[in-house]
Amino acid sequence: MYDPAELAAIREAKEAWEEETYGETVERFGERKETFTTDTDGQEVDPLYTPADVADHDYREDAGFPGEEPYTRGVYSTMHRGRLWTMRQYAGMGTAAETNDRFRYLIDEGSSGLSMAFDLPTQMGYDSDAAMAEGEVGRSGVAIDTLDDFETVFDGIPLDEVSTSMTINAPAAVLLAMYVAVGDEQGVPREQLRGTIQNDIMKEYVARNLYIYPPEPSMRLITDIFAFCAAETPNFNTISISGYHIREAGSTAAQEVAFTLGNGIEYVEAALDAGLDVDEFAPQLSFFFNAHNNVFEEAAKFRAARRMWAQIMDERFGAENPNAKQLKFHTQTGGSTLTAQQIENNVVRVAYQALAAVLGGTQSLHTNGKDEALALPTEKSVRTALRTQQILAHESGAADTIDPLAGSYYVESLTDGIEEEAFEILDEVDRRGGMREAVESQWVQRQIQDVAFERQREIEAGERIIVGVNEYEVDEEPEMDLEEVDPEQEQNQRERLQEVKADRDDEAVAAALASLREAARGDENVMPHIVDAVKAYATVQEISDVFREEFGEYSP
Repeated sequence: MYDPAELAAIREAKEAWEEETYGETVERFGERKETFTTDTDGQEVDPLYTPADVADHDYREDAGFPGEEPYTRGVYSTMHRGRLWTMRQYAGMGTAAETNDRFRYLIDEGSSGLSMAFDLPTQMGYDSDAAMAEGEVGRSGVAIDTLDDFETVFDGIPLDEVSTSMTINAPAAVLLAMYVAVGDEQGVPREQLRGTIQNDIMKEYVARNLYIYPPEPSMRLITDIFAFCAAETPNFNTISISGYHIREAGSTAAQEVAFTLGNGIEYVEAALDAGLDVDEFAPQLSFFFNAHNNVFEEAAKFRAARRMWAQIMDERFGAENPNAKQLKFHTQTGGSTLTAQQIENNVVRVAYQALAAVLGGTQSLHTNGKDEALALPTEKSVRTALRTQQILAHESGAADTIDPLAGSYYVESLTDGIEEEAFEILDEVDRRGGMREAVESQWVQRQIQDVAFERQREIEAGERIIVGVNEYEVDEEPEMDLEEVDPEQEQNQRERLQEVKADRDDEAVAAALASLREAARGDENVMPHIVDAVKAYATVQEISDVFREEFGEYSP
């Protein structure tokens, strides 16, 4: 910290510079814009930052050292010098066999983790032969009906050698059970299974709408997963508390942090109410954030989120285990920032967003393919996206020192500003009864919608430039090689499902589902019963329908 007299002298010198050197130049030549602000939060950006802008910053309390509280500079002491982030590429290619091919390709190309996308019917707990699934089977990801599909997806992929992230929420317990079952078949000890299930139902009510059951029973399923994994799969992350979709819906960076941590608070409280020990389950919580184009704002956002979570877990929940206070997170580059126009520009956007994530200390990263505004990415665009991460890791120098932006007067000021605004939002959430009440009253959704509306207005008015969309346009677009979904695959998947049903032991399925129903009606942990059901080749919908019948369906 600077001595007060020195800070006063710096402030005085800055004022003189702004009035004379800088001010006179602006008066003569002007500036590009009347006001400069951060990308989403609208914080005014000064022309210059000095120690006076972070006068209250205490290094030990506000920044500290990597691997030590408050974790602003990173959750691990060596960060990317010791181990690079996990390089994931999101993939789910219609059928289980196609997804297995893509996963093998990614592993061969150097991907260190798998990230699994599911089609809409699977995400909503429907089988491929359901009337509700018609026209959507395999369209936005892989169709999973039974354990047979999961066995195919991971054929030849040892689960003790890969980390797998699954973007699944309402039926998360079912897909986790399938992963455990495949691991059991491969002879992999459950404690060696590594990966993450998204399992974040609160953000579905906020931003994505892929929910099935009401909040209360949904939270019960989540806490059952927490307890099961703490005992059975301690290296598997039980939830990925997701700001990503909140940001995709239009939120600011501070709202993304606040509402994500607010959801995290809701999950911790639910687990504590269920009798779990915070120091046992909290280390398996993970987070999932978006990375947008403003490199400095995004890096500051990640730093602020880490510091806030450590404080929340310490002061609000009395966590003593250091691992329970560490915010570990996956990052995906911003899908909503990709444009259908001049798609080659998306390669540049993704590279800057990936840089922001690495500078911010991410543990895992997915880089979008340039064509994802139009279709599932092609093999070529996926390779380019993966190479973006590899070049960043091995050629840019960004991973060679820990938290390289720390000490920047601008970045520290941004970090403090995002933290202050996010805590103010969390205070308002608390006044409204917590995230569940704030979501059910639609207050959270309205906050995000207001920002999204204003951003769209700015784009249409030309106040916010999107290169290739409202500025620097071209008259003709080149022909593009896009991934296409085979229209016959839906029928093939239905036939595959019928074959599995014909070959399985129907009595074993009925017994497993009956046992699951009894557990759902009581307070027994449902996870062991789901594992038994999937091993009997009960379908995703058959299991989900048990919960639909016992818990009901949510309608906002």
